[in-house]
Amino acid sequence: MTSDVAIHDFGGPADGPVVLFSHATGFCGWTYQPIATHLTDRFHCLALDYRGFGDTPLPHGWDVDWWEYGREALDVVHEVADGTPILAFGHSMGGTALLMAALADPDAFAGIVTFEPIIFPAEGLGGPSADGNNSNPLASGARRRRASFDSFQQAFDNFAAKPPFDNVDPVALRAYVDHGFFLGEDTKVHLKCTPAHEADTFEAAGKHHVWDRLPEVHVPTWVYCGAFEAAQPAVIAPRIAERIPDGRFGQFAEFNHFGPLQAPARFAELIGAVAAEVGLSPDRG
Repeated sequence: MTSDVAIHDFGGPADGPVVLFSHATGFCGWTYQPIATHLTDRFHCLALDYRGFGDTPLPHGWDVDWWEYGREALDVVHEVADGTPILAFGHSMGGTALLMAALADPDAFAGIVTFEPIIFPAEGLGGPSADGNNSNPLASGARRRRASFDSFQQAFDNFAAKPPFDNVDPVALRAYVDHGFFLGEDTKVHLKCTPAHEADTFEAAGKHHVWDRLPEVHVPTWVYCGAFEAAQPAVIAPRIAERIPDGRFGQFAEFNHFGPLQAPARFAELIGAVAAEVGLSPDRG
């Protein structure tokens, strides 16, 4: 790990091209291991946990700032890349953090693939609020989230039985539960990312103003989304791609915001195709 930011090595050729996974709010790096499974024959796949998520601790009194997530992403890229540009995949918040990192050091990236990054224009779209109050429905929902279960299996069964996790690939859901919870001294399992921290992250989502700086992103960037739904991140994805000088837009209309967790094999195929397009082929080493 770099400093106290956890980095997870999913395997692959140690001297091969690096693919880094950057997770969404509320999740952790291991949630994307099922995608990496389809890539480790060619690429060295890794993931990180942002502050307060997964195995990266949350300092007492730390105020959420999405630019800090971006700095964490860049620190990890610098640690794992050994000076060679990498390909990075970011889901939701994770995509935003990667674009923040690219603003600071575009040469660190051969390409960035995002799925519904959380980036809104000043007028908003009815998405995460910029005022940091509990009118944000995502934050309000997070604060009500059940944080403890009697067992890992009970947590898995609970999520699998209802939206939005009921259409998540079971292997991806299992990875989230097994690595997003810990076994407490009370023999119950508890979320590593507390509902309060998840809610704080949602509330801070409208304050980073990355939208204004998208024209400064000088990295080949793919912006994908799922089905268009009112006031959801998918709606703004085409405009994000348009604002990035080398941005490209694509859509998986059959998926929702959890798309990468719904079809790991398809997203692995996408990442492999992008890697070939940017010249990050395995024989580069």
